[in-house]
Amino acid sequence: MRKKRRAAAIGREILSNSLFLLVVLVITLLLVKYVGQRTVVVGESMEHTLQNGDNLIVDKISYRFRDPQRFDIIVFPFEYKDETYYIKRIIGLPGETVRIDAAGTIYINDEVLTENYGAEVMSDPGMAAGGITLGEDQYFVLGDNRNHSSDSRTPAVGLIQKDHIIGRAWIRIYPLN
Repeated sequence: MRKKRRAAAIGREILSNSLFLLVVLVITLLLVKYVGQRTVVVGESMEHTLQNGDNLIVDKISYRFRDPQRFDIIVFPFEYKDETYYIKRIIGLPGETVRIDAAGTIYINDEVLTENYGAEVMSDPGMAAGGITLGEDQYFVLGDNRNHSSDSRTPAVGLIQKDHIIGRAWIRIYPLN
């Protein structure tokens, strides 16, 4: 009789622990899918703001309640390679016209954009040389290390649709400095 009670107690304990682990796993998966996820920066396109190897938390929920803002750093999938994500800074917002002249100056609706994120003067304005007018829910993005960045100036990246944005870079968790 004692052995049966002990076996039943062990069975209940195993079931209880299994259910607890299942709940923790489901909550973790929901958090990663809908709230935030860890992302690692690969490459130099966002230097000096972000470095190769930086670990970030991407906020996936705030854009459900507000639109992306100019200068937000966002993460989005690269269209031509599975499991590849880009991280860039928003420069142009929906409805604006973005133009970059030969001297590397950025114009938004024919007014000079005052910003200091670029690591150096852009040597190639790319598709933005003649001006690009953004449609509804389209964003123009640039890397901070502009001469070493594949961004909205190139046809491979182009303009970013709002529904393609995974989230915004929220906090660097590693390295700590």
